Amino acid sequence: MPKPRKRPTIRDLAEAAGTSVSTVSFVLNGTWQKHRTNPETAERVLALAAKLGYQANQRARALRLGRSSLAGMIIPHHRNRFFAGLVENFESEARARGLVPIVVSTQRNPEIERQVAAKLVMQEVELLVVAGVENPSDINRLCHNKGVRCVNVDLPGPDAFSVVTDNFGGARDLTRRLLEALEPSARAIFLGGREHEYATDRRIEGFLAGMREAGRTAGEADIVRCGYSPVAAHDALSKLFNDAGSPPLAMLVNSITAFEGFATFWRDRPDLAGNVRVACFDWDPFAACLPVKTIMLRQDVENLIKVCFSCFDGEEDRAGEISVVPPRLIIDDLGPEYE
Repeated sequence: MPKPRKRPTIRDLAEAAGTSVSTVSFVLNGTWQKHRTNPETAERVLALAAKLGYQANQRARALRLGRSSLAGMIIPHHRNRFFAGLVENFESEARARGLVPIVVSTQRNPEIERQVAAKLVMQEVELLVVAGVENPSDINRLCHNKGVRCVNVDLPGPDAFSVVTDNFGGARDLTRRLLEALEPSARAIFLGGREHEYATDRRIEGFLAGMREAGRTAGEADIVRCGYSPVAAHDALSKLFNDAGSPPLAMLVNSITAFEGFATFWRDRPDLAGNVRVACFDWDPFAACLPVKTIMLRQDVENLIKVCFSCFDGEEDRAGEISVVPPRLIIDDLGPEYE
């Protein structure tokens, strides 16, 4: 078996070009004009680099320039369109700035979140987007201490700049639509989300505001924080519909993963759930295929990420500031904006 071909070094390239290592370095770094290198020499070095298949040692280059060209992102998972959309736009914005994106999912596990953040900081990422982390302060402080720029998305924290959806306004608007033409005696509930979580708390406040506007009240039993998992949402609905009393005829479902629990419950018990009106604080185009009147909200992932990078592109310290991005309401179908 032939031995693998030795990768050419910068010294090999300098020798082949008949010039110094420093001159080759200036050419490869794009600073040769600043150092008054002859244009013919620069052309010769670049041509030989291509011919020899020369590739710079990126770790050594990062040490010289004080840059890694890496951009990090932490997300809970890739399972829904919201986080997938954040990732896609993060990667696009990072590449537009000459950075290589690294995205890691942490399954909403605080220990994994801290471990991943520490590893990314050790790799000297130039920036870190922390998405969907309930208590990001430890990660924010780690980044601050190591000189890594950091922004929180979706769930805010006091120790870094944060970008969030207008959870209150979005939930209120969904609730307004949900309650249109609904009988005054019909029960409406809020389903999904976690205790003491910023996004859930704000969405519940919006739901309650919409209820008050319609002259309705909601009791403790009408706020069902069952988490985000489809199984938990399905189990909560089974209990709601099987218990004696008034079953819900309208519900605001908090996230597309909890909505999946509603879809499986509807599949299992269409006799119970077939007439329920549903609003979801999230979006998936396939929900339009369900034979249930569905109102959905799409979080503006494009602008959430653009605001992140506008912070990274700036120089001022915006720790503790929260930027709120309005979502878009989608009624029954995708509408012309998604053609």
